[in-house]
Amino acid sequence: MKNNNYIWQKLDIFSLRLRLILGIALVSILGLGSLAGWTTWKMQRILINSHKSDIAKISERLPNDIQLYHEMMAMDVSLKKAINNLASSDTFLWVKNSQQQVIAKSENWNSLSPKTASDLMSLTEMSNKPELENVNQGYFVICGGDLSVNGKLDGQLFVVKDITNEQLMFIAMVRSLSIASICTIVIICAIIAIYIQRSLQPLRQLGKMTANISFSDLGEYELSIKNAPTEVQELTNTFNQMLSRLAQSWEKEKQFVSNVSHELRTPLTIVNGYLQSVLRRQNNLNPTQLEALNTASLETERTIRLLQDLLDLARADNGYLHLHKQPNNLHDLLLEVVSMAEKYSGRIVNIQANNQMIIASIDYNRLKQVLLNLIDNAVKYSPENTEITVKLALENKEVVIQVCDQGYGISLQQQSRIFERFYRIDEARTTSGGTGLGLSIVQTFVEGMGGKVNVRSRLGEGSIFTITLPVSQPLEQMKAEI
Repeated sequence: MKNNNYIWQKLDIFSLRLRLILGIALVSILGLGSLAGWTTWKMQRILINSHKSDIAKISERLPNDIQLYHEMMAMDVSLKKAINNLASSDTFLWVKNSQQQVIAKSENWNSLSPKTASDLMSLTEMSNKPELENVNQGYFVICGGDLSVNGKLDGQLFVVKDITNEQLMFIAMVRSLSIASICTIVIICAIIAIYIQRSLQPLRQLGKMTANISFSDLGEYELSIKNAPTEVQELTNTFNQMLSRLAQSWEKEKQFVSNVSHELRTPLTIVNGYLQSVLRRQNNLNPTQLEALNTASLETERTIRLLQDLLDLARADNGYLHLHKQPNNLHDLLLEVVSMAEKYSGRIVNIQANNQMIIASIDYNRLKQVLLNLIDNAVKYSPENTEITVKLALENKEVVIQVCDQGYGISLQQQSRIFERFYRIDEARTTSGGTGLGLSIVQTFVEGMGGKVNVRSRLGEGSIFTITLPVSQPLEQMKAEI
């Protein structure tokens, strides 16, 4: 049962390979089936027609023989004499009068079983043209007609030829031909399946090669398949041209984002400085002016943070994001981050960590930014009366940091996309808007430090973001260095 399930799982009913095999199998079945059927029908006709010709000759000759014998002997004797002369071991004749009584018959009926002879004798009418009939599991070509001598109707003639042996041999041959056709179709399908599998191998190779291409490989990756068919080579060249165009577009996009972010950040920083300077002398401002300036300052700071995130992502894409990794005490880092988050959000953030000193090689400022982003998300996507917890532990020589909330949760569909740039969950459930870059920054920095980040969440139960970082040195050695 397990093997059958595995086969069905591996069998793709929409695959080109299966469609080609089924198509060729159908054509083979129709072709060989039609050929076998026509051959069977033609051979059956040839077999029956040869016997029909013999019976027709007997029907035509009998009246002449009767007339010839009648010149020398009585009619009833002449009739029996003529019938016996034309009968053979497999040909049987008899004549019935108008009352359906047998008035003459050949003397070879004892070669047939009584049941078969009785069934044949009971026939009252036969076609003027010879036909094949199945009587008592035997096969006979039969023919009948009126018997006239010198223009006078003397009765009804019946002629039967036993072709049971020939017919049985023919049926056996047809069965053998059917079995041979089926075996031939199976062999053809097996050979075609192997051939198609090998023929489609270059396409599978092309699919595997393209599946491994990332944005960072666009400018350097070139597809190449040796000994591939011309069509696959053309498809490969088309893919390479498409990759080249994508690489150019990606480079232009990165350069544009980097340039725009850099050019806008400086004037916005100056504008924000002037706004802060004016706000420090707010005694001369009325409430409306003060509110407008505060709003402008907040939006300016938000835009500066957005531009900084874009710059960081652009540097990471270009390979220019340099992380200054050094051994640091993560417990101290956690205390600093939680303190800053509580001041910024006004929410209480709990810390769960044992007394063990955990040290890892990290970029202190970047990891602090990562944790602040995650805690900020937890604040945005959870009600004010729920807890936010940050956990720190050492598991299997890896540092595990978790940011847990009891908020609205994230659906499975959204969990697969939340690390995409500019992707934002439904804003109606958040307490403040975001740029959609925070989690992209988190993933970029964590992976840059050799770690991983993932999320586990259920709707209505909250979310857990887990950061896993490697421990580059034994704990005792790092303690000694510190």
